[in-house]
Amino acid sequence: MSLPNCPKCNASYTYEDGNMLVCPMCFYEWTEEGLKIAEEAAKIRDPFGNEIVDGAEAIIAMDLKLGSDTIKQGTKVKGITILDYPQDGHDIQGRVDGFGLLLLKSSVIKVR
Repeated sequence: MSLPNCPKCNASYTYEDGNMLVCPMCFYEWTEEGLKIAEEAAKIRDPFGNEIVDGAEAIIAMDLKLGSDTIKQGTKVKGITILDYPQDGHDIQGRVDGFGLLLLKSSVIKVR
């Protein structure tokens, strides 16, 4: 049986210690169940529970004030990209019809 690489440093030297998997390179310890739970928790979802993935399309779920303009509810968002490093709660970016490429919060869209 082949053991998985370390999820933290990607080293292939992992070994089993009881029910734990251990990486001797970075000393990270994990269980397969714990890894699955962490991966599920890391997924970004809209307020309706739909998973947001790169390239998805969505609509704006509420009116958004942007300077002197307003992005109306129902406006399309195309080409969503999940940001690796969220900025001020803005965890995605997408092209909004009539506004161009914008940083958005996952809490203001609904995936289609």
